Amino acid sequence: VFLYAFLPLTLAVYALAPQRGRNAVLLIASLLFYAFGEPVYVLLLLLSSVSNWALSLCIERRRGTRTAKLALAVSVLLNLGLLGFFKYADFFLTTVNGLFGLSLPLTGVRLPLGISFYTFQTMSYTIDVYLGQARAQKNLVQFGAYVAMFPQLVAGPIVRYTDVAPQLQSRTHTVQDAALGARRFVLGLGKKVLLANVLYELVTVYQQSGQKTVLLTWMYAGAYMLHVYFDFSGYSDMAIGLGRIMGFRFAENFNYPFISGSLTEFWRRWHISLSTWFREYVYIPLGGNRKGLGRQLLNIAIVWFLTGLWHGASWNFIAWGLYYFVLLTIEKTFLLKYLKKGKVWPHLYTLFFVVLGWGLFTANQPGAPLGLLLQKLFVPQGGISAVYSLRNYGVLLALGCVCSSALPRRLWDKISRNTVAKLLVFTLLLVLCVCYVVAATNATALYANF
Repeated sequence: VFLYAFLPLTLAVYALAPQRGRNAVLLIASLLFYAFGEPVYVLLLLLSSVSNWALSLCIERRRGTRTAKLALAVSVLLNLGLLGFFKYADFFLTTVNGLFGLSLPLTGVRLPLGISFYTFQTMSYTIDVYLGQARAQKNLVQFGAYVAMFPQLVAGPIVRYTDVAPQLQSRTHTVQDAALGARRFVLGLGKKVLLANVLYELVTVYQQSGQKTVLLTWMYAGAYMLHVYFDFSGYSDMAIGLGRIMGFRFAENFNYPFISGSLTEFWRRWHISLSTWFREYVYIPLGGNRKGLGRQLLNIAIVWFLTGLWHGASWNFIAWGLYYFVLLTIEKTFLLKYLKKGKVWPHLYTLFFVVLGWGLFTANQPGAPLGLLLQKLFVPQGGISAVYSLRNYGVLLALGCVCSSALPRRLWDKISRNTVAKLLVFTLLLVLCVCYVVAATNATALYANF
């Protein structure tokens, strides 16, 4: 429906519209896109957009007064309130019930698509207006197009208003940009349907297996790590590509994280937009590294607690965030200087702890509880199922490892020198993607769940 109906119709209307009307086309298309998945919660998206737009105008007009501070406070409370109610209310009630033996009724509300992304975008916008880092957008259509922009609405990346404000006002459209955007979109689609979805088959095999051997467990851990990477980076590639077609330049969200030689470097390369958001709007306002080592470590702990909580309303996500806080603290206090001197072992160390981290991340999923996972990773146990899985998925895992490196980019740079070869590779990739999309059932973007 998206590839053969929504997208071509939207791009056709967008191309035919006058320059001044393209933001309106983008806004209407984005609302229709969102309503396709969330027919009721589109009203929540509109509420968030209109309220933050109005509050930002108040902040700018009354800058330096208590009214501006009050408007900012209302904006932050509104955004956090929406996120808190829809994402964390039942988690809080369940925790209270468990601690005190109560039976408070749960709300039962569903998590609205993309709420973790668009509330962060609107909140950062009003904060930037208050700090004088951005001018308040007086045109509601332009601001609405920024918040609801369908390429990145459902699963990111988080786009700061200051990065796209000039492009909302005026942007150029060229055939070259459209070609580069289409290529990036198909590349992301390939990551999602040819790699992420197929890798998830191995994840499912493990969760349903009665013989969770050491080999199969390590294959599962590697497959899940690669599945998350290709799913999310694929979605980011598609968002960046679609944005490029329509004249927008979104920042990169991944930069080959698995080549990292430390966990510190890994988190500079993974989900860059989220890390940047927490650095700019939590870590630095708390004092960053300006108030001594003890305060810096406290600030890092707060950031990683919130990072874990952002990913989901479950204790395993909080544990996952604090897990990285401990490891990054160890690196920051003494280990990082030794990692910088190493060649091979820092990369192995990084991958090992990243894999263990995904064990924490998935601890609330059926078929792979954390205790069982840790036991099966390190306690030898035989089983014929692992041999079958290795035969069926070993090549796929190896392909995933290769594709997560910079090698495919280097090969593409060589292929791109020949126009015919470039066109053939692009066409083949597109055809394969379409075949897999047709055969797929309900493989949504992973980060739409967060």
